[in-house]
Amino acid sequence: MKNTVRVSIFIFVLAILWVFMKDHIHGGVFGFMSLLTTLSVIFIGFVIFLENRHPTQTLTWLVVFGSFPLVGFIFYLLFGRNYRKEKMYRKKYFLDKQAFLTVEGEDDPRSEEKLSLMGEHQARLFTLAQKLGNSPISFDTYTKALTDGEETFQHILEQLRRARHHIHMEYYIFRHDSIGQEIKEILIEKALNGVKVRFLYDAVGSWQLSKKFIYDLKNAGIETVCFGPVRLPFLNNKFNFRNHRKIIVIDGTIGFVGGLNIGDEYLGRDENYGLWRDTHLMLKGEAVRSLQLIFLQDWYYMTNHSFLTAEYLSPQIDNNNYGGVQLIAGGPDNEWSVIKNIFFSMITSAKESVWIASPYFIPDVDIFSAIKVAALSGIDVRLLVPNRPDKRIVFHASRSYFPELLEVGVKIYEYQRGFMHSKIVIVDNEIASIGTSNMDMRSFHLNFEVNAFLFRTNSTQKLVAEYLNDLEYAIQLDIDAFNKRHIGLRLLESTSRLLSPLL
Repeated sequence: MKNTVRVSIFIFVLAILWVFMKDHIHGGVFGFMSLLTTLSVIFIGFVIFLENRHPTQTLTWLVVFGSFPLVGFIFYLLFGRNYRKEKMYRKKYFLDKQAFLTVEGEDDPRSEEKLSLMGEHQARLFTLAQKLGNSPISFDTYTKALTDGEETFQHILEQLRRARHHIHMEYYIFRHDSIGQEIKEILIEKALNGVKVRFLYDAVGSWQLSKKFIYDLKNAGIETVCFGPVRLPFLNNKFNFRNHRKIIVIDGTIGFVGGLNIGDEYLGRDENYGLWRDTHLMLKGEAVRSLQLIFLQDWYYMTNHSFLTAEYLSPQIDNNNYGGVQLIAGGPDNEWSVIKNIFFSMITSAKESVWIASPYFIPDVDIFSAIKVAALSGIDVRLLVPNRPDKRIVFHASRSYFPELLEVGVKIYEYQRGFMHSKIVIVDNEIASIGTSNMDMRSFHLNFEVNAFLFRTNSTQKLVAEYLNDLEYAIQLDIDAFNKRHIGLRLLESTSRLLSPLL
């Protein structure tokens, strides 16, 4: 029905163009292009209106078109077309769901028993996560929170060198700098010694990765695949939907996930950023199977090759209670905005505290309301953000939300020691999220993401301790001082916020 309406509108626009062309042809090419641009904007405006998007998104697009017709038209072609109508993404969602239900569909009676020992709101949260993400909670998975690039890459390099059967890597950004070359040499050595190595990288995030780097990997027998290649950006509406995941799985038993890509800046070697504060997670045991499944389904989506076999999906399990661990994948293929909804549930179920760290804070209406209501309810709500930008529009858009948050009692801290890139949510000092998802609309609705949700693990307690330590290197914003910032800066923030539903 909607396709019929769109076709009708398009025919109507063509008819108008034919009727009025004679009157404007005397204006030359400029007059004709002006008419064409105007009619194109009107046409796309109708399409957006009929898509029944969130009112905020609809109004934002209409304002952009009204203010900047030509730029808005190009921006829409790049970023605006509604991905939920894409058949390939719907197919991926159903294939992923079927894979998870097939491999991990049987309920573990011990998990049900341990869930019953949680508080009501904690058990409800993990049940929601399982229903939305199709991934069970594991109590037999050891986790270790890794505080920075040095600690993270030390563990990654050590585990890569120990690989015996396979190495699976999936990254948004992979650079061919010092750390990238070091990892490349290990991967090549392992591949030449018979280890199966598969490497998946995002086309946009890793666009600077050299052809020689890729050639050397392939020449060594490493299966290398580019996720979402973009050959004609203005005609390819998948340009805006990127694979933001950072995944390593080694021998099906060791896994890594978190905020760090592969690059020297994540080790603090970039003079522009200085110290890079980030957080990663190492996993051993049962939950690695969920991380493996996420990788294998992304690989299948790009290659049509499936590896859902026991040699990849049989992690070593020791029956110790390490606390709850749940791996959840989110992306534009999932109609439920799964990670956003789990964040919403975490915030609204908090009894004492909600602590958030995010380098890019652009919440949608639901998350923004949940945070404000939690603060107004007397919950200890804290937000840790960078004090310097790496993406200026996003940075200024983030700050436009601060006055409302400060007014309701949210404590906002700006990290001073270097660039803060951690992506953490901690509730009541016992439930935590760590992964690739920022607290922004791009992570909620556009990117493929993956997060680990933790309940009463040692890693949870380390995240709490590290969060408090980070506050020692941060300055708390004062509402009176913040409200006195220059009018030009406030105008820049408001303008950036206007674009926030699109970022």
